[in-house]
Order: sequence, then C-alpha cells, then structure tokens
Amino acid sequence: MNTTPIPVVLIHGLWLHATSWAPWADLLTEAGYAPVAPGWPGEAATVEETRANPDLLAGHGIDDAVEHYAEIIAGLDRKPVLIGHSFGGMIAQKLLGRDLAAAAVAIDAAQIKGVLPVPLSALRAAFPAFHNPANRNRAVSLTEEQFRYAFGNAIPEEESAELHARWAIPAPGKPLFEAAAANFDPHSPAKVDTRNTSRGPLLLITGGKDHTVPSSVTRSTLKQYRHSDAVTDLREFPDRAHSLTIDHGWREVAEASLAWLADQSL
Repeated sequence: MNTTPIPVVLIHGLWLHATSWAPWADLLTEAGYAPVAPGWPGEAATVEETRANPDLLAGHGIDDAVEHYAEIIAGLDRKPVLIGHSFGGMIAQKLLGRDLAAAAVAIDAAQIKGVLPVPLSALRAAFPAFHNPANRNRAVSLTEEQFRYAFGNAIPEEESAELHARWAIPAPGKPLFEAAAANFDPHSPAKVDTRNTSRGPLLLITGGKDHTVPSSVTRSTLKQYRHSDAVTDLREFPDRAHSLTIDHGWREVAEASLAWLADQSL
C-alpha cells in the first residue's frame, strides 16, 4: 500500500501566475496532500519577472503546456490529482484522458473540441487577443478593466483591481486561437478523450456568473462525456465568476473540491 501523500498538480489558466495557487497549496498541505503548482512553459518564477519577459511565453500552445505538465507528472512517485482552472482545466482533462492522473477537478475549464457554440461573452473576454491575428504568436496582457470583465465581474471593483495588480501576467495568444478553431480542425489540440472509460473521476466546476467560461460551456462539456462510464460530476457556484479560485471566496471552492476527492477515496 502506498502511504506517501497523494500529489496534487495545480494548473493555472491564462493571465494568472502559478503563485496565485498559494492559498490552495497551503490548504491541500494541511489536508495531507503534496501539492505543486508549476507554471506554464516560459513562465518565470515571479509575477514581476514574467511581466518583464513576456516574449518567453509567446508562441506556446495547448500541446506545449500539456507535454510540459506530462513531464512533471512523470517525475512524481504516483499518479497525482489534477486541479486546473480555465485552460488549466482543459489541460487537466487532456491529461486525465491519457490516464496520467488519479482524478481531476476542472474549474471553469476552457472550451474543448465538440462544445458549441462559443458564447459572445467568452469572445469579448478573449478580445484582447483576438482583435489582432498576429497575437497568435505573441503574449497578450489584460488591462485592469479587461480583467474585471473576464475575471472579476462578480466581486467588488476594488478587489478585482487588487487581484489584477497581484496576479495578472501576460498570456500566450496561441491557446485562445487554437480553442476558437477547434471544431474546424480534426486534429485540434483542444480535443479531449472524453470516451475513455478507464480514466479516473472528473469533477467539473462552473461559476454561474462567469463571462470567460459561462456555465453553458461547462454543461456542454459534461455532455461530451456521455459515452464514458467513468465518474463525471458537475458542481455549480451560481454567484461566482472566473476569479473564483483567487478571490475572497476561494476557500469554498477549494473545500468543495476536497470533499469531492474524499468521496472518491482520494
């Protein structure tokens, strides 16, 4: 019997730095897990360094991030639990579908191949990247106002501004363009093996006020798993938006994730 703590790999999405997971990592450690929160390819160790070197993030797509995290998983002594937010939630699903994880929690996960249509609010949230096709190969930043629409629309304006100042970093535009074109590309990197019946359990979490990944996207994602007998659950937080992993209510989401993992005997 393996008595070592279960590793948990925390995977952030676009426009947030890996250190934004710090409160989650502390809670997971207290609960007996062994959390790690690695950044994306090209991401520096701190928010400040990453902002100063945005070109290091530019050009990295979904597959780059997936393989980056797969290599990290390969270095662990057992299959981890994955907790991902936004594009991190998509990455977690892809890795789970490849049987590289014991379970996954995908929070406001980015749209996978097969989910239709792209909501207008999601297009507006991604507009800072989409307004210029050249941004596919660039790193793009969000202004404080853009961050409020995409992340902080369900929290006070002052809190949204503080979160932007503390955690926001440039993001590679490529994953956004790849996800937007997913249903026109038979080999899209946004494709997830939703038919895998041997994979570990999956919890999809959605915020009912999310502009970036509306609950309709998450519910459509759930339907993509209808051909798999593996556990696939859905939990909605009706009054939360895309900042739900980092704002003042993060603990409620984290504790719900822990409770679900306990239900899966993990």
